Amino acid sequence: MKQTINVLMVLVILFAGITAGHTFGAPDSFSDVSEQVRKGVVNISTTKIVERKGFSEFFNDELFRKFFGDQIPDIPEHRKRFKSKSLGSGFVLEDSGLIVTNNHVIEDADEIIVKLSDEKEFNAKLVGTDPLTDLALLKIDPEGEKLYPLELGNSDKAKVGDWVVAVGNPFGLEWTVTAGIVSAKGRVLGEGPYDNFMQTDASINPGNSGGPLVNLNGEVIGINTAIIPSGQGLGFAIPVNMLKDLLPKLKEGKVERGWLGVSLQPMDEKLAKTFGLDEPTGALIADVIKGDPADKAGIKAGDIILEVDDKKIADQRDLVNYIGSKSPGETVKIKLFRNGKEITLNVKLGKRESQEVASKEYRSDSEITVSELNNAEKNALGIENGVKVTNIDQMSNAYEAGLRAGDVIVWINRKQVRSAEEFYNIYTSLKPGDTVALKVVSRQGNRFIAFDKDEQAQKNENK
Repeated sequence: MKQTINVLMVLVILFAGITAGHTFGAPDSFSDVSEQVRKGVVNISTTKIVERKGFSEFFNDELFRKFFGDQIPDIPEHRKRFKSKSLGSGFVLEDSGLIVTNNHVIEDADEIIVKLSDEKEFNAKLVGTDPLTDLALLKIDPEGEKLYPLELGNSDKAKVGDWVVAVGNPFGLEWTVTAGIVSAKGRVLGEGPYDNFMQTDASINPGNSGGPLVNLNGEVIGINTAIIPSGQGLGFAIPVNMLKDLLPKLKEGKVERGWLGVSLQPMDEKLAKTFGLDEPTGALIADVIKGDPADKAGIKAGDIILEVDDKKIADQRDLVNYIGSKSPGETVKIKLFRNGKEITLNVKLGKRESQEVASKEYRSDSEITVSELNNAEKNALGIENGVKVTNIDQMSNAYEAGLRAGDVIVWINRKQVRSAEEFYNIYTSLKPGDTVALKVVSRQGNRFIAFDKDEQAQKNENK
């Protein structure tokens, strides 16, 4: 009798284990999906020519340094040029040789090399890039080589909890496969105005950038792009539907976006009641830039945009993404709520100024790169001075403290910043280990960031 009970207990435990496995849908192995996508993933290596400040050996003299410290003058004829290399990932989009990756992987590269899964290497040309979504399109000449394009899925259908697989080259470890789940959708990280990241706990590290995040059918649902260095199990990917929307423009070489000329703020229940809405929905206009398309069409501060082209606008991000998907010169139909009434207006969109047109970017040996603001950007944020962070070393203390590309620095150590030159004059005068305090403005509001200046400008060799 006792033996019979023991056998029954074993069978119950085995049955429970099998049932649990089926309930949670955990795959027995990821080998099938790995084999399916591996040949379509590529290794991307870039070379950038960097020029360092030059100085005469005279300035190494101990007596000179005693009086002048590290304020060594830059002498052009003594400048040195060297090659800076970095690594990233990508995947084949079309068998004609089109490759998808991140903009930050190939940004400012003088040479781009694409390595296929069979170790064959090809020089790549930049077809199109979009810094605002961190996407880039490359082209190689396959020279008769068989390529294995990956199929693009539908990121809107991906659900939190779905299994996903990331493939890439973390720290140069080629064709590494990691697995996890979709942890969240619609994450805003402060990287730019079109933030809409998918979060995953599949292990993603420097070097994974540009590689695919695929579902169990082998379909790409995201492009791996960001990590939080101080966190574990926190990886982020650009939804593939964003890539699909931008592909025609990327193939043309340049992404031009529609522009309304408004600043927005989040809605909440109290604001909704104040404006006479039953629920907090729509995009609340905080300000309208004089002379821009919204102003010309009659949109006013305090209006709440409910629909654009009959598409419901749930929040400010919906509006930004939709208008950004349109082209300059297109006319959109906007339904808004004002003084208890719904009003419909037609707005001919302007052109969102690109970073290259809007401002001059200043680069230095610093881990923080900033650019000047144009008047439209200042008006949108309601500020008179400041500089915009356009790039930041992800291994730096500033990044770890929360500074992100797109943030606007209005003062440093309680000194106002009116230009990039002013910022660098102050920042470079600080010694390694000194505390840096920044007042930062973004569309999410104002905040303060403090960190210790890095021992040296840390250039991330594995993007």
